[in-house]
Amino acid sequence: MNLSYWEYKTWLSNINFTIVGSGIVGLNCALYLKKLFPKAKILILERGHLPQGASTKNAGFACFGSISEVLSDLKKHSEEEVRQLVLKRWEGIQLLRENLGDEQMDYQNNGGHEIFLKEQADLYDDCLDKLNRINSLLKPVFGADAFVVQPNSFKFKGVQKNYITNPFEGQINTGSMMKTLLAKVQHSGVTILNAIAVEGYQENMDHVVVKTDQFEFKTNKLFIATNGFASQLIGEIVKPARAQVLITKPIENLSVKGTFHLDEGYYYFRNIENRILLGGGRNLDFKGEETSSFGETTLIQNRLEEILRTIILPDTPFEIDLRWSGIMGMGNQKKPIVKQLANNVYCGVRMGGMGIAIGSLVGRELANLMK
Repeated sequence: MNLSYWEYKTWLSNINFTIVGSGIVGLNCALYLKKLFPKAKILILERGHLPQGASTKNAGFACFGSISEVLSDLKKHSEEEVRQLVLKRWEGIQLLRENLGDEQMDYQNNGGHEIFLKEQADLYDDCLDKLNRINSLLKPVFGADAFVVQPNSFKFKGVQKNYITNPFEGQINTGSMMKTLLAKVQHSGVTILNAIAVEGYQENMDHVVVKTDQFEFKTNKLFIATNGFASQLIGEIVKPARAQVLITKPIENLSVKGTFHLDEGYYYFRNIENRILLGGGRNLDFKGEETSSFGETTLIQNRLEEILRTIILPDTPFEIDLRWSGIMGMGNQKKPIVKQLANNVYCGVRMGGMGIAIGSLVGRELANLMK
């Protein structure tokens, strides 16, 4: 496409900072760059018509990791590394709330509950046995016990008699959160162009040439914030991981309230008003779900419906309203990658499925590389 003089002059000339990706990280990076450099011309490029990837596709969990996830992390990380992981999530949620306000994203603190299947007695017992150890490890983060034992008050079937609950866990309306964040960024004077796919870039001494599927332009600095799609642009190890989700139609007198983790976090569900949102199942086909292509599969969608029918809503008729998928960015380490890649190129990627919790912090850290 040939752009006019007016288009180049208005939108694509004298760009100080260009950010690829208008998800949580990219938008927060723009906000903090604007605070550091109020007069800077900042451009965000987004390949989707809406923010694509995981930022508008997620389940809306403001979570820090269930107890089984924390125990699993301790097999690969030191105690201090795990504590820092949880602390970063806690601080990230507080930053998100501070930036946007609870009301604007319908933040609710209903607690997060890990439930264990009947056949997971060994895992359940192990988590109970190590409850005090984990609470001691995370006490500096929360100032109180991170996990408590609570009875199966929602009458789920085929599960152990108790949940292990994180009373600090919350839930948000993902759409409201992103709409509010987008409005705040645009109000600050940042330009966002949608439906523009960045195909590559070439670094020169004092600028970067950005090549898109529509046009080329120059920018002083380039920031990659595409998370699950990062490997398409940079050499860092970030594996895409598709997460499939469904949501029911409204259910009369639904009593389920809160966020729930099942089967070591490979399944997760919550109420949205009087509906149930349920996602996960990546563990049924790890290789197949290591993809940057959106879509749903019969294998996983059937399992999600089975969980709804036999565990979550065994005595309640329901209908599925919508199905969708999002793309996460994973790696061998839980720690996100925030670094300088070249003289004028930087990245903030690999959220590890915790974008809501850490996206605001990572965006700020990415901007702070300019200090």
